[in-house]
Amino acid sequence: MNNLWQQTCTESFSAPEFSGHRTADLLIIGGGFTGCSAALRAAEMGADVTLLEAETIGHGGSGRNVGLVNAGLWLPPDEVCSKMGQAAGERLNETLAAGPDEVFDLIARYDIQCDAVRNGTLHLAHSEKGIARLKARLTQFERQGAPVTFFDKEETCRRTGSGIFHSALHDRRAGTIQPLSYAKGLARAAQAAGAMIHERSPVLDLYYLGGQWQARTEVGTISAKSLLLATNAYRANIETIDHPKTAIVQYFQIVTEPLSSRQLEHILPNREGAWDTALIMTSFRLDASGRLMVGGMGDGRALHQSWAKRKLAQIFPSLKGATVFHAWSGRISMTADHLPRIMRLAPNSYSIFGYSGRGICPGTVFGSAAALALLTDDPTILPVPVCENYSERVPCLKSVFYETSSSTVHLISAR
Repeated sequence: MNNLWQQTCTESFSAPEFSGHRTADLLIIGGGFTGCSAALRAAEMGADVTLLEAETIGHGGSGRNVGLVNAGLWLPPDEVCSKMGQAAGERLNETLAAGPDEVFDLIARYDIQCDAVRNGTLHLAHSEKGIARLKARLTQFERQGAPVTFFDKEETCRRTGSGIFHSALHDRRAGTIQPLSYAKGLARAAQAAGAMIHERSPVLDLYYLGGQWQARTEVGTISAKSLLLATNAYRANIETIDHPKTAIVQYFQIVTEPLSSRQLEHILPNREGAWDTALIMTSFRLDASGRLMVGGMGDGRALHQSWAKRKLAQIFPSLKGATVFHAWSGRISMTADHLPRIMRLAPNSYSIFGYSGRGICPGTVFGSAAALALLTDDPTILPVPVCENYSERVPCLKSVFYETSSSTVHLISAR
């Protein structure tokens, strides 16, 4: 089984391997949402920008994403302010509240063929406690003036086609996309604007010398004034730089065959994407062809897939026994406080990481802002303050804990 997004990608993009020697204003390492958004912004500013991707555009988390274009972070707005401080938290909340506008504007401006649907998303209460959490979020969103509506159980059932959820928050700012197509569309737009993009070009050595960043691939070298490291959970294997270390969480998805027209009248009839309030979260959505995707935390092994099939039948009893045609997993960089970071590696350089499962809007917004900040030497443009270093205690053990926790929950639910 494989990644559905690879089979249904409607954006055609390819780029040659990097070779020879080049100088640039900005070197970007990583071809996901962050790197491609940065390349587009830099090229539109007239900068000489080169992007190096070790595999192909969208190979990592961007091309394995659920495809929910959500405003904000997983954290409620008040918690963001509590962790960051009021002024910094409000700024980040406001910036990411406008994230869906930025994503859908880019899609329209560059005619990115990514099955964009902006009918909102549904955050679902999986229990009575979940209702209280949603109502607390609603109060915070209302203070922001966000177009978010609370649905009772009856309306939630109508919107989802499932009777197991207690309530929902509907966020009209949000929507869904085909994430790999979006990443490739950003790369296409950046290339058309003048960015030099290269696939299958892993960086082997990287160091700062004489006011320039020097990078080496197998068959080429590049010198650049500024650097953006945008590999996130798919960390580049470069020993000469200090990579930020975070826990890595795996998230997997399974996909059914296209549902019948009759089933689609009841199951997510408005095509909202959805996820629930459970600690070990479940997400589900439809793709453009009416396939139903169910996702959850885990590395996608047989245990997790078996759980997902049972979960599918629990949510939608009419789909019990449905055949699964695709299954895949991707990595999420999870910081301890679930806040994204921009870290300075050395002069004229940033590493962006830690979206904690919210990659589309933050990746787009942070990448564009980082390109502007580096090219204008103005870090005040950035949506979060720059940190000089970042480390966590035992991130590898945290990664094991997340996987073990999800496996335990999925195993217990099988009994």
